[in-house]
Amino acid sequence: MASMLSSKAKYALRAAVFLAERQRDDCWTLASDIADAEEIPKKFLEAILVELRDGGIVDSRRGRAGGHRLARPSSRIAAGDVIRLIDGPLALTPCTSRTRLGPCDDCVDPAICALRPALQKARDAVAAVLDGCSLAKLERDRRPRKVAVPLV
Repeated sequence: MASMLSSKAKYALRAAVFLAERQRDDCWTLASDIADAEEIPKKFLEAILVELRDGGIVDSRRGRAGGHRLARPSSRIAAGDVIRLIDGPLALTPCTSRTRLGPCDDCVDPAICALRPALQKARDAVAAVLDGCSLAKLERDRRPRKVAVPLV
């Protein structure tokens, strides 16, 4: 079964939550550190970080003391912001999208579509959850990382 949320969006969220964890230290984080910690392919992560930067979610800085960090407090960045930036609208169909509203390719008339009201409610419910969930909340709710315990 195919995933409705792309791997790219999941990686973007994992990277953003990692940066949220580092935000209180007010430090710049290398892409390689994020890639290692979150088990994200480095080249793929670098492309994702460019999109997050261009979308205003992440700041980046080159040089010896460079890296990446969140562009604003993690409490003001919603999971929905990251997903929309990477995957596009949260709606299941174009006729229920708020950002890319349009007719479905196979629709005769959106005004009489029997599915549209239910799909609009689904879109609104998904948006309410994802827009109400900040990176700060995702960070707080995250399970602790497994740490290898040395055998004595």
